[in-house]
Amino acid sequence: MTHQMIIPTLRYENANDAIQWLADAFGFSEHFVVRDDAGRVEHAQIEFNGSLVMLGDVRGNIHDHGHRHGSISMTATSAEQVDALYAQATTAGATIIQPLEDTDYGSHAFTVADYEGNHWHLGTYDPLSSDA
Repeated sequence: MTHQMIIPTLRYENANDAIQWLADAFGFSEHFVVRDDAGRVEHAQIEFNGSLVMLGDVRGNIHDHGHRHGSISMTATSAEQVDALYAQATTAGATIIQPLEDTDYGSHAFTVADYEGNHWHLGTYDPLSSDA
């Protein structure tokens, strides 16, 4: 099987309920889940047949801005690719949501919005690597 490089990302009012529903409806299982002290989902990776979907609770903070459109996370092959595609996306008129940065979880990444408000995140973090 080819290694997944594009991962859909969703936000829910109650991501714990969404995780349970997706497990009941389709057989998703928890791959990796981070919950805050109140039990809200900050970040989850759920798996179906070897592929991931990432999700979390709507937080309305810098990372999702109360985002209600679709979101896609893409894994880059290098920091240089991230830099080049950041320049290409901004030249193409993408709206910067999260500027190019090195994150506290080890990714070199950025997030932009396309012309209809969908978020596109590109970074070197690979949730399917053995190091994740």
